Amino acid sequence: MADAQCISAPTRKLFYFMSLFIVADVVVGQIRYSIPEELELGAFAGNVAEDIKLNIRTLIDRKFRLVTDGKNKLLDINLESGILFVNERIDREQICGHSSDCIISFEVVIENPLEIYSVDVEIMDINDNSPTFVKRQMFVKIAESFAPGARFPLESAHDLDGGTNSVATYRISSNEYFGLNKQTRSDGSIIAEMLLEKSLDRENESTFHLVLTAIDGGIPALSGTAQIIITVLDANDNAPVFDHEKYEVSLFENVSEGHLVIKLNANDADEGTNSEVQYSFNTHTSERVRQLFSLNAETGEIKVRGVLDFEESHVYEIEVQATDKGILALAGHSKVLVSLIDVNDNAPEVKVTSVSNTIPEDAAPGTAIALVSVTDIDSGENGRVSCQVFMDIPFKLQPYLKNQYKLTTNGILDRELIPLYNISIVAWDAGSPHLYANKTIVVSVTDINDNAPRFTQSVYTVYVKENNAPGASFFTVTALDPDFGQNSHVSYSILGNQNQDPSVPIYININSNDGNMYALRSFDYEDLKSFQVHIQAKDNGIPKLSSSTTVTVIILDQNDNIPVIISPLTWNGSTTLRMVPQSANSGYLVTKIIASDADSGQNARLSFKLLGATDTSLVNVGLHSGEIKLARTLSDQDLTTQHLNILVNDNGEPRLSTTVSMFFSIMSNVNQTFIEPRHLDMKTEYFSDGNLYLIIILGTTSFIFLVTIIILFVVKFQQGRNVHGYNSGTCCGGANSLDSYNQRHAPRECMNYLGDGQTLPVCDCQHYMMYLPPNSPRTDFLFIKPHDATLPCSEVKGTTPSTSKEHAEETSKLNRRYPVGEQFDINCHDCLKS
Repeated sequence: MADAQCISAPTRKLFYFMSLFIVADVVVGQIRYSIPEELELGAFAGNVAEDIKLNIRTLIDRKFRLVTDGKNKLLDINLESGILFVNERIDREQICGHSSDCIISFEVVIENPLEIYSVDVEIMDINDNSPTFVKRQMFVKIAESFAPGARFPLESAHDLDGGTNSVATYRISSNEYFGLNKQTRSDGSIIAEMLLEKSLDRENESTFHLVLTAIDGGIPALSGTAQIIITVLDANDNAPVFDHEKYEVSLFENVSEGHLVIKLNANDADEGTNSEVQYSFNTHTSERVRQLFSLNAETGEIKVRGVLDFEESHVYEIEVQATDKGILALAGHSKVLVSLIDVNDNAPEVKVTSVSNTIPEDAAPGTAIALVSVTDIDSGENGRVSCQVFMDIPFKLQPYLKNQYKLTTNGILDRELIPLYNISIVAWDAGSPHLYANKTIVVSVTDINDNAPRFTQSVYTVYVKENNAPGASFFTVTALDPDFGQNSHVSYSILGNQNQDPSVPIYININSNDGNMYALRSFDYEDLKSFQVHIQAKDNGIPKLSSSTTVTVIILDQNDNIPVIISPLTWNGSTTLRMVPQSANSGYLVTKIIASDADSGQNARLSFKLLGATDTSLVNVGLHSGEIKLARTLSDQDLTTQHLNILVNDNGEPRLSTTVSMFFSIMSNVNQTFIEPRHLDMKTEYFSDGNLYLIIILGTTSFIFLVTIIILFVVKFQQGRNVHGYNSGTCCGGANSLDSYNQRHAPRECMNYLGDGQTLPVCDCQHYMMYLPPNSPRTDFLFIKPHDATLPCSEVKGTTPSTSKEHAEETSKLNRRYPVGEQFDINCHDCLKS
């Protein structure tokens, strides 16, 4: 710090600037210092810790450090005090050359929390370089005959410093013969010429030693010197003289190398070697001219040796001199002005400014996209340009200033048809031949939500097998939206519709993102054959657009139901059939199995097969009819109780089946009793829900029928008791009976015929005969046959013997016809007569 304070104020200047901003949780700042170059090692450059308001006690804990690119560490930082100091010699000219700005950049990093500061140190130039001459000595030969006013170009000095610290002036040591003429060139540099102010006399003084001093503009000013050794020669009376003091030549640009520009001619009035002339560029000829032109020292021919470009320079000045070969060489000077003629060698240049790389597809015609300028560095007609968009696209160029155009839309844009335009702008000049330039502008058409999603099909038909896994995807609907980005993001949903099957929400769901349709439960073909669902696809644009489709879901049957025996009624897979008479012949229908399968098609096509029997040769089972018939005539050797095991198969894949066990008896007479097997095991696997429903229905019906019969018998029985009580066991009673009857039943049972005032007695009893056929079991229903139901009582009471005889014969016939049957003769009771 002490060393840094010793630097004088004019030499050392320190500037400080800091900006701070925060990115996320990281504090990022920028600090800028300005220091002069060539500070001593350890010199103070800045107090970083103080400038960023950091507590120096926490520097080590927070890992305070300086981060550089690792190449040079011109500056370093004290980790305890936070002071930035000079670590190595800083030479601005070595680091940055002649650049106007010279900045050293690095970063200061602090952790816990993380803070990053970018530090820029500007190295300010100081006048630390003196002007220098390439040659420390310059030799000049001057004939004593030169008149005052003669000029002699001197070599210029160079200064590594720039700006005001570069060469500002020249000074020549004091003498009475030579002065100094200074000139400022177009690039700001200063050149010096030595000026002869007084005639020379070689005999008095043949040699001069002068000092040329170059002084820069720094503070303090620095200088450099070179020695000028002047030799005074004996008189060469005549210097060469050019034909023209100034030559003017016109050339087309881009002439080929070696093209002759001009042939110089200088004459010397002397004789001998003093008249021989050599040509050369003088010291004022620029290096660029020397690169473009060559000068033959003997012939004086100037030729092209580089590429001449009208656009680089219209005119070239060539300073030439002709020197004789005398001992005291004399020189004559001239200037050659080479003017270039422009040719059409530069194509137009198209520049695009204020370009908008995107345009919405609903942009109105005439919307400006870019500003286009066209230039041609050629001149005249060669520089007159035209510009146009040749492609058949909805864009055009509108001129608004000279060589300035606006690129605008010229039609309707549709991103879905053409999302990107490569607009080719062609410019050409009026030269001969025409030169062209092309500029391509890439314009993207941004999307607006002008397209609704479209399903790949207007109607979908989906086939789904029943018993599908719940939650599994069974179909995917796809809707495409040609829009872009959020406008093309499609979401799917199920539309509610009063005409839609109300069960649909129970069965399916749809993934709103990808259109996958999921079954929420397992389908059952027997419950649901098909249903429709309306799907809506909606994009995410503004406003939202949508479309819909109909998906018809058809459930395909699977063989998932076993056959069910409907008839005969089974219990635990077994049934008892009616008795088969001994006299039954081959083909006698024992029973017919009626079965059903809840499936459809081939899955419901049933076949019947005899698995086993007491005697397999006794019966045949119809394959498709289910009819069980006797295969032969019954014989006495056949067992009276037969057992059959029938298999019922469906035609599905895999096949499902059920079995039923049947029992029937072969009976020789009606008195034999068929004993149903009670020891059969319950086979719950064949006891289906259908069987249960049938059993309940048949049982209920049978119970109601039985109750009805019982009620009817009770009523009839009660009526019979009443009749017997009134008539004392006879058909027609006496007077007491008649009176009693009249008292109780006359209003109901007797009919009163008008005309004779008498009552006609009518019998209220009928004659019934009940019988059982010999081949019927006792459990059969008893049929009651009416007999002479409406005979008048008078006819009954007055039966003649012949009539009674006929009745006895009829009874005898019945007894012979039904020898084993039971006969009931119910005679008329309670007959009334007048």
